[in-house]
Amino acid sequence: MQNLSGVWAPICTPFTKSEIDIGKLEHNMEIYSKTKLRGYFALGSNGEACMLNEEEKKRVLRTVLRRKESNQLLMAGCSHESLPGTIALTKLAADEGADVASIMTPHYFKKAMTDDALICFFRAAADNSPLPVVLYNAPGFAAGVALSVKAVLRLSEHPNIIGMKDSAPTGPNIFLSIIDRKKLSILAGSANFFLPSLVMGAVGGVLSAANFLPQACCRLYEIFQQGDMEEARKLQYAILQINREVSGRHGVAGVKVAMDFTGFSAGDPRLPLLPLSSTERECIRLALEKFMEEYPQFRNHFISEPFCGELNKTPN
Repeated sequence: MQNLSGVWAPICTPFTKSEIDIGKLEHNMEIYSKTKLRGYFALGSNGEACMLNEEEKKRVLRTVLRRKESNQLLMAGCSHESLPGTIALTKLAADEGADVASIMTPHYFKKAMTDDALICFFRAAADNSPLPVVLYNAPGFAAGVALSVKAVLRLSEHPNIIGMKDSAPTGPNIFLSIIDRKKLSILAGSANFFLPSLVMGAVGGVLSAANFLPQACCRLYEIFQQGDMEEARKLQYAILQINREVSGRHGVAGVKVAMDFTGFSAGDPRLPLLPLSSTERECIRLALEKFMEEYPQFRNHFISEPFCGELNKTPN
C-alpha cells in the first residue's frame, strides 16, 4: 500500500498553440522537484486529460517520471467511461512507471450510475488494475455523479483500492467520520477545505493551488503536522482566498495564469476552454500580490509579468 500522505500537485498540461509543450512541462517539474510535494497527479482535471490522446498521455507521464525526485510518487489519471477503457489506461500507466491509478466515476449514462453500478465498476477495475487504485470523487467534473458513503464503505474493503480523492464541494468530512482510515487513505481534493480535512483525519491533499503555490501548500501541511494550529488556520485562510480567486472563479485557465505569474510556464488551455482576458489576468495578479504581501517568504518565484504568458493572443 502506497503512503499517500502529503501534498500532491494535480499538474497542468502546458500547451503552445494547442500542442503539448514538453519543454514547459520540464521547466515546471524542475521547480516542483525541489519542493516537499509528496507527488504529482498527472492526467487529471487540471491536466485536461479528457482533451489528450493516448500518445499525448504517454508523453506527459514519461516527462513527469523523468523529472520527479525518487521519493516522489506519480498518480496517473486513468478515467474512462467504459470498464475496458479504464483497465487499458491503468495498464498503460503501469507500463510507463506510474505508482497509483486514479479513477473517476463514469457519468455519461448518469441516470444508470446507481450505487450498485458504481460498486461493480470500481471493483472490476481494481481487480484488473496492475496499480493500486485511488477513487476520484469529483461530481463537478462527472455530471453530478458522486460516490455515496455506502459505495465507499463497500469499496474500501477491496485490497487494491487504497484511497480516495474527494473534490466534492462539501469536502470529505462525512467519509472521514465513517470510513476505516486504516483501509482507505482519504485526500482532500481542494485547498478550500485542506486544513479541516486534515483535522478530521485526511492524510493529505491533491490541491490545484499546489500548481502555483507548492511551497505554501506544503508549509500548511507541515505546520499542521507540527501542531501549530493558529498559524495553520491563518495560512489556510490565505490559501483559501487565493484559491477562490484563481481555481474557483476561473478553473483550469485561471490556474495556468497563476502559474505563469509565479515562475512556472503553462500557456493557455485547449479549446473548448478559453484563455482569460487581460482584465481577468490582472485580477489574478493582484490576488497573488496580496497573498505575497502577507506571506513574503513565498515570493521567490512571483513575477509581475507572466514567464511565458501571451496576454493578447487569440484563442487556440
